[in-house]
Amino acid sequence: MLSVVIADDFSVTQHVQQLVTSSAQMNYALRVLSCHGLDNAALQHVYRATIVARLTYTASAWRGFIKASDRQRINSMMDHAQCLGYSSPDTPTFEELCDTADDDLFRKALWSPDHLLHPLLPQSSTVSQHYNLRHCAHSLQLSEHLKQLLDSNFLSW
Repeated sequence: MLSVVIADDFSVTQHVQQLVTSSAQMNYALRVLSCHGLDNAALQHVYRATIVARLTYTASAWRGFIKASDRQRINSMMDHAQCLGYSSPDTPTFEELCDTADDDLFRKALWSPDHLLHPLLPQSSTVSQHYNLRHCAHSLQLSEHLKQLLDSNFLSW
C-alpha cells in the first residue's frame, strides 16, 4: 500500500533497486531541464522535491532492514547527484535525513494526542527526574518485562 517492497527474508534490496533506478531516471530528467536553461538553484529544488522526497518516503519503515551494500548504493547515488550539481554540498546524508525524519515522527507522536501512534507510547514516568542521568528527549517509562513471548513483538502493550 505504501509502495515499499520488503522480501520474505526482510530484505529491502529490491526496494532500494527501484529507488536507485527511478532516481537515475530523474537525474536524466534533471539533465534535460538543465540543457533547457533551468538554473542550479531551481535544479537543486527539483532534486529535493523529487529524489530526496522519494528516498525519505517511509524510510522509517524500511531503513532498519537495509544492508550495507544497499546503503552504499544510496550514498553513491546521492554523491553522484552532488557531482552533477543537482544537490548542494551541504545536503544532509541519507542517514541524517532518516534520523531527522524519525525524530520528527517521534516528536509528533509524543506531543499530539490525536496522532495515530500516540496511544502506543508508554505512560510518562517521573522516576528518571530524581537521578542524574544522560539527557533523554522524552519522559516515557519502559514497559515491564512480563513474558518471554513479548520479546518477539515489535510493539509492547
